[in-house]
Amino acid sequence: MYQALYRKYRPKDFNSVVGQDSIIKTLKNSIINHNFSHAYMFFGPRGTGKTTISKIFARNINCTEPVDGIACQKCAHCKVSFSKNCVDIIEIDAASNNGVDEIRDLKNKITLVPSELKYKVYIIDEVHMLSIGAFNALLKTLEEPPEHAIFILATTDPQKVPETIISRCQCFSFKRISDDVIKNRLKFVCDEEKIEIDDDVLESIAILSDGGLRDALGSLDKLTSYTSEKITMNDFTEVNGIVSESDINSLIDDILSGNIQKVLKSVNDFNNNGKNLIQIMVQMLNYGRNMLVDYYICDKSISFSLDNLQELINLINEKMFDIKKSGNTKIYVEMLLLKFINDVILHKNLVSNTVSVSTNTVKNEVAPNKNSEISVNMSNNLVNNYTSNSNSVPSSIDNSKSADTDSKNVTTADFRDDGADFEKDDDIAADLPPKILNIGEIMKVRVNNTMALANKNLLKLELSNFELLRDFSFDQEIGYIVCSLLDGKLRTVSPDNIIISFEFDSNVKQNLANIDKIIEVYNKITNSNKNIAIISDEEWEKVKNEYITNLKNNVKYEVVSEPDVVLEESAKDDIMISSAAVELFGDIVEID
Repeated sequence: MYQALYRKYRPKDFNSVVGQDSIIKTLKNSIINHNFSHAYMFFGPRGTGKTTISKIFARNINCTEPVDGIACQKCAHCKVSFSKNCVDIIEIDAASNNGVDEIRDLKNKITLVPSELKYKVYIIDEVHMLSIGAFNALLKTLEEPPEHAIFILATTDPQKVPETIISRCQCFSFKRISDDVIKNRLKFVCDEEKIEIDDDVLESIAILSDGGLRDALGSLDKLTSYTSEKITMNDFTEVNGIVSESDINSLIDDILSGNIQKVLKSVNDFNNNGKNLIQIMVQMLNYGRNMLVDYYICDKSISFSLDNLQELINLINEKMFDIKKSGNTKIYVEMLLLKFINDVILHKNLVSNTVSVSTNTVKNEVAPNKNSEISVNMSNNLVNNYTSNSNSVPSSIDNSKSADTDSKNVTTADFRDDGADFEKDDDIAADLPPKILNIGEIMKVRVNNTMALANKNLLKLELSNFELLRDFSFDQEIGYIVCSLLDGKLRTVSPDNIIISFEFDSNVKQNLANIDKIIEVYNKITNSNKNIAIISDEEWEKVKNEYITNLKNNVKYEVVSEPDVVLEESAKDDIMISSAAVELFGDIVEID
């Protein structure tokens, strides 16, 4: 029976593992010095060797005669541990065994001594999938296991593992494997399997795998099934639904030159030909990044505007998550590129042309000995008139640059301050919620009232409600609110209030500024009517410790009324408006 390449070439000892040198060195030294821990946690991206190293480590610590921390594979223990029927190395999939009953069953069996080996090793894969009850059931056993038991927990999402579990483990962070290391490993596999393949294909596989060696071997496996001849870049692009570098270069060229028709046609053709638009965006990201690296390091010239190329790369990078999770990838990509062309490329061209028109007009119509302030004012008036009717471009536009020194003070920044961008900034500011001046006092009262009526049963119920938020993580309207809530930890609950803490003060400030929207979204999703107190993790520790101390001293909390909300006054804006009115119309204006 055919065996997949990632299984066939899975390392069987530490010397075969690639890309995790520091972790391997630490584990080998712990075996040599006989000072290994009772519990480990391996976390990192998928396909980087967490489960593989867990199995190797389990065999090595049971070897009776290890050589430099590596199993000899000759002793009786090695023969047992390397066999498929070994009962003392237990691998548990937490994704399908995530309940309390499974963990209780594990606790009952862990007291039994190993059948054939020195240590009984439990490898719990995807441990973050365990339920809260299962974690609680595991906690005491993990803290004080029998001398013959060792736990190895593996996860791709350590944020979901309770801190009480993490603190009882020796943690190792697995890094993404570099492209060069993956490429060399693929070369080794191809040599062993007699696979003919172009070198640039191996490089492309390494880049596409995003640091996961298992994904790289899976991609190579798929290509060997696609063709029995030499694997070329055409085979790679066809199998993975991507396009050639020349197509990417043409698409970037069309975007940065503002050719909307060609851009939309290219996206439509890619989609109709079954190409993966998400992978094409990743290709654009990598291609643009490589161009910038070559420009700055190798002094290679580029045919694009450097600033525009950097803005395009930043935009794609920022929106990559939204691209992957959008309901219709084609429409999202089209609208994203259209907005970039209109807001960046065409807008810069418009401003550039306007600068040329205004400076030439000033040169022709204003005498050299006039005050420079007149030149600036005339230029600004021309810009305002021009940008207010951008669809009708005057036929008399002169794109030539003016050498007149009288108009050198007129810059692009001047036009942006006085033109359409200024109005746009006003619109954005108008949409921001008013600042609550006494938000700190309100949060203190809510924390006090929550602690006064805190209830464990309500907390369990609210934790299940909190999980409902995950279903709305990718909602286009409220997804950003939901994600900001999920970054925090639900600490305690009362009938009317809940406390959520965040690790970083920046998250606390951001969420406090948007507290009304957060409460609205939370209550709507959970079908409740709670007020939310937002504090930092550090502040929560102080509140919790103070609460425990007060309980011991029989000091009871009393519920107090929340203070009225005090909003920031807009008197400053009124003064500015009044001053502007007086300046324009003089003393005939009467200000109320």
